[in-house]
Amino acid sequence: MEKGFKKYKDIAVNGIVKSNPTFRLVLGMCPTLAITTSLINGLSMGLAVTFVLIFSNALVSMLRKVIPDKVRIPSYILIIATFVTVVQMVMDKYLPDLYKSLGVFIPLIVVNCILFARAESFASVNPVLPSMADGLFIGLGFTLSLSIVSMVREFISQGKFFGIQILGSWYPGMTVFILPAGGFLVLGLLMAAFNAVDKKIKKNKELKIELNRKLTKQLTK
Repeated sequence: MEKGFKKYKDIAVNGIVKSNPTFRLVLGMCPTLAITTSLINGLSMGLAVTFVLIFSNALVSMLRKVIPDKVRIPSYILIIATFVTVVQMVMDKYLPDLYKSLGVFIPLIVVNCILFARAESFASVNPVLPSMADGLFIGLGFTLSLSIVSMVREFISQGKFFGIQILGSWYPGMTVFILPAGGFLVLGLLMAAFNAVDKKIKKNKELKIELNRKLTKQLTK
């Protein structure tokens, strides 16, 4: 049981931190830069991708021994497109305003590199449950990244949070952060911060391991 818990813990840490699609692997940049002008857009896109990741990973894993190697990429496209269509239909029916806001970027999930990468590198060689967990945590990592970028851009450009005006009418807004240039700037700064913090954590762990090793060595003398 402990071994199984560690396995899923590793999958979670890998999806959210070590292999974060945005800040570490730099995948899915098209929606990251295009729809992160508001927090609701970023969060919605992230959750849509997470849904598709979970269920496409599950189906790829189920069929991994059946799909011929020569047609695996077309098969992945068909599987991913099926779940993207489900997302489109549900959003169009129940969240039409949000669906219009996200526009063409919902159907473009079909060609998102993140989904192909996880299908090819993980789901195609692992059982169903770990594949679904991988899809969940990679999706959550992507959702978290989009949400942070969106939050920063929305607040600086409009003084809003989740569409609610936080700063008063005195705040003029910095509209450059709605534009692609602002998106690149925010993404670059957040990516640098994310990697700096991760590097610091790794360095502290290495120092702790080295200290424990020296302490153990002294005690055994």
